[in-house]
Amino acid sequence: MPSRVYFSDYFGVNEDDLDSYGALNICLVSDLPLFVDPFLLFQSEKEEYHDLHDSIIKYLGFLKDHSALARQDKGLLKEWFFFGEVKENWLGFTFLGNGGRGLGEKFALSLSSHLSTILDSERDSVHLEHVRLLDKGVGRDSVSDLTTNLIKKYILEYTQEFALRHIHESKRRKCGVGRVEFDYETRAWRSRTYDLPFFGPRNQHVLLTPLDILARDETWINRDDLLRNFDRVVESCDDETLRGRMNHYFSKKLMEARSAEPRTEAIEATLRRFPELYALYMATKEREGDAAERRSRDSVEYVQAVFVSQIRRIIAELESRTDFYGHVPDSYEEALKRVQAFKNYVENQDGYRVINRKGKPFSDEMEVQLFFGLIWYGTTFDVNREPNNGRGPVDFKVSYGRGDKALVELKLASNTSLEQNLRNQVRIYEKANQTDKSIKVIIFYNEQQERKLMKVLKKLDLENQENVVIVDARSDNKPSASTA
Repeated sequence: MPSRVYFSDYFGVNEDDLDSYGALNICLVSDLPLFVDPFLLFQSEKEEYHDLHDSIIKYLGFLKDHSALARQDKGLLKEWFFFGEVKENWLGFTFLGNGGRGLGEKFALSLSSHLSTILDSERDSVHLEHVRLLDKGVGRDSVSDLTTNLIKKYILEYTQEFALRHIHESKRRKCGVGRVEFDYETRAWRSRTYDLPFFGPRNQHVLLTPLDILARDETWINRDDLLRNFDRVVESCDDETLRGRMNHYFSKKLMEARSAEPRTEAIEATLRRFPELYALYMATKEREGDAAERRSRDSVEYVQAVFVSQIRRIIAELESRTDFYGHVPDSYEEALKRVQAFKNYVENQDGYRVINRKGKPFSDEMEVQLFFGLIWYGTTFDVNREPNNGRGPVDFKVSYGRGDKALVELKLASNTSLEQNLRNQVRIYEKANQTDKSIKVIIFYNEQQERKLMKVLKKLDLENQENVVIVDARSDNKPSASTA
């Protein structure tokens, strides 16, 4: 049933029990856009979190001591440096699913090459996120995946304790889990057996994650933040002579820069020349650590409000007020019916409030697409998020068997590439997916965006087309002259 999208609903758990336990009410249909930030373990006042952070650093120390050996032996490199995604926590970037890529050879080699710098003996504290400062190809999802793998024993015990207290034994099972705990004597990962909640035809187990180690945006320590605050980091250097040398070198490199982003080029050159700037930056982030906890609370509250509470409310309203979850015999009709129901909900039933972020419009199409995708749960059709069939990913493909399929492309009117997308992109997707049936959904939030959108539609002769659905999500929700 559509109403069983979330952990509490599926397992018959009181939400108050989840809240008091401090766990996220995960979605069992799609990953939620949250990530584990190891800095929150470091910053926390909980002793158990400090122990977890110390265990991460201990393992990094082992990797440092044995990295040369691992680079010579592919098997050891795979055993010690490769990690799969812990998809059972339902966190991350995957839409309408929970399957990710995990941490393969590229990440393993990057980590091994930077371990000596990360574990600088002159620093009192060490942060896993340091690898993100040294390699711009390492993202927050990689740091989150590695952290989750290295604290997996804690997450498993945390989930098992809740399950034994609150979940009926008919919805739990004992299962063996691999790579739970590293044995430093045998230099190998051990498996363990846990009594965990499970669901679905494949008996997939589920893991709960504490709210207070989650963040929605970047990890607290990250490269973009360092670049933005470079001047402040330099000024934090107590050594006046060294500070002067840093500023002089940066100014020189800025004058010599030839790239499209001269400031970034000059900063990166200065970081290479003065690697002690990394330590200064991390010390600054440690001093401001309380803000990391506040940001984490705000971001988690936002995700819970928008992607849990409001989605659940919408699903309940659509079930009770409409035939949104009814079956129709054609994928295009099914998709168009749901898109029109979504439009009606936003424009006429105060639904515009839920696709605005704290009174402001969604600025990220991924958020709107996730929101829209979640309310499709329960359809008898096969709905895939961004299937890539040779010419790039489309937002949604709706199908019923091999020959019956339609595409849904959802965009914000503020998208700078909107005209190009409407002219070319969907046609390319249609060809790649072997269908001529597609629907374009375009959301606008103010009159300026509406005027821009109508101008583009007129230019492309797409006005008053059935398969071009315009959604008025203005916060004042005034009647719009737009038609769909």
